[in-house]
Parts: sequence; C-alpha cells; structure tokens
Amino acid sequence: MKSLLTLLCAALLSFGSAAHAQGPSTGSGQAYPNKPVRILVGFAPGGSTDLTARIFAQELNKLWNLQVVVDNRPGASGLIGAELAAKAPPDGYTWLVSPQTSIVVAPLLFKKLGFDPIKDFAPIAVIGSTPQLLVLHPSLPVRNFKEFSAFVKKNAGSLSYASGGFGSTPHMAGELLNTSLGVRVTHVPYKGENPGIADLLGGQIPYMFSNFPVAFPHVQAGNLRAVAITSPQRSPLAPAFPTVAESGILGFDTATWSGLYLPAATPREVIRRVHADITRIQTAPEFRKRMLEQGIDQSDADTPEKHAAFMKAEFARWGKVIREAGVKVE
Repeated sequence: MKSLLTLLCAALLSFGSAAHAQGPSTGSGQAYPNKPVRILVGFAPGGSTDLTARIFAQELNKLWNLQVVVDNRPGASGLIGAELAAKAPPDGYTWLVSPQTSIVVAPLLFKKLGFDPIKDFAPIAVIGSTPQLLVLHPSLPVRNFKEFSAFVKKNAGSLSYASGGFGSTPHMAGELLNTSLGVRVTHVPYKGENPGIADLLGGQIPYMFSNFPVAFPHVQAGNLRAVAITSPQRSPLAPAFPTVAESGILGFDTATWSGLYLPAATPREVIRRVHADITRIQTAPEFRKRMLEQGIDQSDADTPEKHAAFMKAEFARWGKVIREAGVKVE
C-alpha cells in the first residue's frame, strides 16, 4: 500500500509539473500555447518593425517548439493590421507588433478608426527601438548637417522627403525638422520604408529619415549619404554620425519603438505567460547583442503597466508635434 501511495503522489507531482511547463489554459481546457501564433505587422516586409517581429518569432519558435509566423498587412499607416488584431479572437493566438505610427500617431490624425488603441488592446511591452538616420541622395551638394540645413532653407519650396508611411516616426521626424528649421518641405509617404529607400536610391527623392537597420547598409555601401542620427547619443555601430541635437537642433530625439499588443479581452493568465516569455527572450545577453548588431535597442524590464503609461506620454508628445507642424490627413 505504501508503495502504491508513493507512486500515486509521484504521478500527481509529475502531472502538476507538466501542466505548469505547458502554460496556462485559454479557457478551452487546453494549455497555452498549443497551436501556431500569428504576429500581425501593418507594414511591408523589410522595415524595422517587421525585422523586430521576425527576430522574436524565430526565438519563440525555438522556445515553444511551435510555429510563430509574421503576417504583413501593409497600408493606411499600419491601421489595416492594427484593426485586424483588435478584432481577432482574444485567445492569445493573434498578436500585433506595431510602431507608434498606428497605435499613437494615426489615432491623433484620423477622426474615424476601426479600433480604440487604448480600449481594444492589452499592451505587453516595447520589444525594440531604433533611431533614424537622416540620409541623402549623393547628388545633393551637402556633406554635413549644417550644410544640409542651409540647403533646405534655401530650396524648401522645391524639395520633398520620403517616409515609410503617413504618421510614421520618420514622417514625424521630418515634420519636427520642418518646424525646427522654419520651412515647409513636402512629405511623400510610401507603403513601407523599402519603397521609399528605392526611390531615394534612384534619385526621385532627395532625402528622408529612415530607421537605422534599413538605411545603414546603403550608407555602408556608399549608395546613400548620412549626415545625422536622431538618437540622443551617437550609435556605437556608427559613431561617425553626429546626432541632430549636437548638430544644432537641441532636444531633437526620435526613435521608432515597436510595441507588442494582444486583444484586450485576452485572458490575464495568457497575457502574463506571453509577457514572461518575451521578457525571458529579450533579457538574454546573446539576444540583446544580436539585436544591437541589427541597430535595435532593447528596453529594460518593460511591463504591461509601464507600457500603458508610456503610450499616454507618447500621445501627449506627438500630439504637440502634430499641432505645431500643422500636420493634416493627406
């Protein structure tokens, strides 16, 4: 009898350990995760948000031994992908990775949205952040930011600049530059950074702010010229490029951050599991090194609560830029 009781206790302990390892239930009685996860990205492949989502998907594939796929739904400043995510079943199997474009800036610009960024999403964390490089076509007769500023002031009426989409951080960086220099340069939005970069390389567009991982390889190849970076400090990957702030516009600081979101009604235990595993991935030293080599910074110990407060601060910050620049829906 004693032997039988011992075996029963061992079996119960083993079952409990296995259930814990498998994770929480989604409410259907099955442990989470137990099927493929889809990560929606509202922008074309190749941009910094897409790159961030794909790197995390690879790590989650290994951690969970499940398929985690990135589903690009570009268009409308990322709003198409965001709306799909907001209306997805709240079972933890549809995620959104989005920059501030469609979560913060677009809601400030568009009167009618198919979702509420505060009420319809459960924020998890910022999973990556990248500064922008101010990159020019080599035909522009400028070599540094001082010369570039003088050139823009003199030729603003005939110039245009590209971005990866209306309301994107590179767009907002361009508008912040406009107000800082007291000019009005025409904005040309694209459905993603790579199409904008393609026209910049071809000489159809003279300059743009572009996220570091996207622009830097073209600068290294000598096909584009970089005159400044938008981060508060110089990048360790490219220390030769001065910051916009040190080049003459004090306080100029823009970065594209990529946040992770689930539908708001997702079970709390699933949100806790996702946050724990995302944190486990992004705090690993080798992972942080890999991301930094791509030009993507990692936040420190971000939480759903901290990210919700950060979103509110970003609404205030970019709302001020939009008002001062007079940005209107195009």
